[in-house]
Amino acid sequence: MANHKSSIKRIRQTNARRLRNRYYAKTARNAMKVLRATEDKNEAQALFPKVCSMLDKLAKKNVIHKNKAGNLKSKLAKHVNALA
Repeated sequence: MANHKSSIKRIRQTNARRLRNRYYAKTARNAMKVLRATEDKNEAQALFPKVCSMLDKLAKKNVIHKNKAGNLKSKLAKHVNALA
Protein backbone atom coordinates (compact mmCIF):
# COMPACT_ATOMS: atom_id res chain seq x y z
CA MET A 1 0.00 0.00 0.00
CA ALA A 2 1.18 3.49 -0.81
CA ASN A 3 2.44 5.69 2.01
CA HIS A 4 2.39 9.14 0.45
CA LYS A 5 -0.79 11.16 0.34
CA SER A 6 -0.22 12.01 -3.30
CA SER A 7 0.22 8.38 -4.30
CA ILE A 8 -2.93 7.37 -2.42
CA LYS A 9 -4.83 10.08 -4.28
CA ARG A 10 -3.24 8.99 -7.56
CA ILE A 11 -4.43 5.41 -6.97
CA ARG A 12 -7.94 6.70 -6.29
CA GLN A 13 -7.92 8.79 -9.46
CA THR A 14 -6.56 5.95 -11.56
CA ASN A 15 -9.25 3.56 -10.36
CA ALA A 16 -12.00 6.08 -11.07
CA ARG A 17 -10.63 6.76 -14.56
CA ARG A 18 -10.21 3.07 -15.29
CA LEU A 19 -13.82 2.33 -14.37
CA ARG A 20 -15.07 5.29 -16.41
CA ASN A 21 -13.00 4.24 -19.42
CA ARG A 22 -14.20 0.65 -19.15
CA TYR A 23 -17.81 1.84 -19.08
CA TYR A 24 -17.43 4.04 -22.17
CA ALA A 25 -15.48 1.39 -24.07
CA LYS A 26 -18.03 -1.30 -23.23
CA THR A 27 -20.89 0.98 -24.29
CA ALA A 28 -19.19 1.60 -27.63
CA ARG A 29 -18.53 -2.12 -28.12
CA ASN A 30 -22.19 -2.90 -27.48
CA ALA A 31 -23.25 -0.21 -29.95
CA MET A 32 -20.93 -1.73 -32.56
CA LYS A 33 -22.44 -5.17 -31.94
CA VAL A 34 -25.93 -3.75 -32.44
CA LEU A 35 -24.83 -2.07 -35.67
CA ARG A 36 -23.21 -5.25 -36.98
CA ALA A 37 -26.32 -7.27 -36.15
CA THR A 38 -28.57 -4.82 -37.99
CA GLU A 39 -29.92 -6.11 -41.28
CA ASP A 40 -31.97 -3.02 -42.22
CA LYS A 41 -29.92 -0.49 -44.19
CA ASN A 42 -31.92 2.57 -43.09
CA GLU A 43 -31.59 1.64 -39.45
CA ALA A 44 -27.88 0.97 -39.88
CA GLN A 45 -27.35 4.32 -41.60
CA ALA A 46 -29.10 6.08 -38.73
CA LEU A 47 -27.00 4.23 -36.15
CA PHE A 48 -23.66 4.58 -37.93
CA PRO A 49 -22.97 8.29 -37.15
CA LYS A 50 -23.72 7.73 -33.47
CA VAL A 51 -21.30 4.82 -33.25
CA CYS A 52 -18.64 6.78 -35.14
CA SER A 53 -19.08 9.65 -32.73
CA MET A 54 -18.59 7.29 -29.79
CA LEU A 55 -15.40 5.92 -31.31
CA ASP A 56 -14.07 9.41 -32.04
CA LYS A 57 -14.69 10.46 -28.45
CA LEU A 58 -12.91 7.36 -27.14
CA ALA A 59 -9.94 8.09 -29.38
CA LYS A 60 -9.91 11.74 -28.33
CA LYS A 61 -9.75 10.73 -24.66
CA ASN A 62 -7.07 8.10 -25.38
CA VAL A 63 -9.27 5.23 -24.26
CA ILE A 64 -8.55 3.60 -27.62
CA HIS A 65 -5.87 4.50 -30.15
CA LYS A 66 -6.91 6.85 -32.95
CA ASN A 67 -5.87 4.33 -35.61
CA LYS A 68 -7.98 1.64 -33.97
CA ALA A 69 -10.95 4.00 -34.03
CA GLY A 70 -10.32 4.64 -37.72
CA ASN A 71 -10.06 0.94 -38.49
CA LEU A 72 -13.28 0.16 -36.63
CA LYS A 73 -15.14 2.98 -38.38
CA SER A 74 -13.88 1.75 -41.74
CA LYS A 75 -15.08 -1.80 -41.07
CA LEU A 76 -18.46 -0.56 -39.88
CA ALA A 77 -18.81 1.66 -42.95
CA LYS A 78 -18.08 -1.33 -45.18
CA HIS A 79 -20.75 -3.30 -43.35
CA VAL A 80 -23.34 -0.53 -43.68
CA ASN A 81 -22.59 -0.02 -47.38
CA ALA A 82 -22.80 -3.76 -48.06
CA LEU A 83 -26.35 -3.96 -46.71
CA ALA A 84 -28.98 -4.19 -49.41
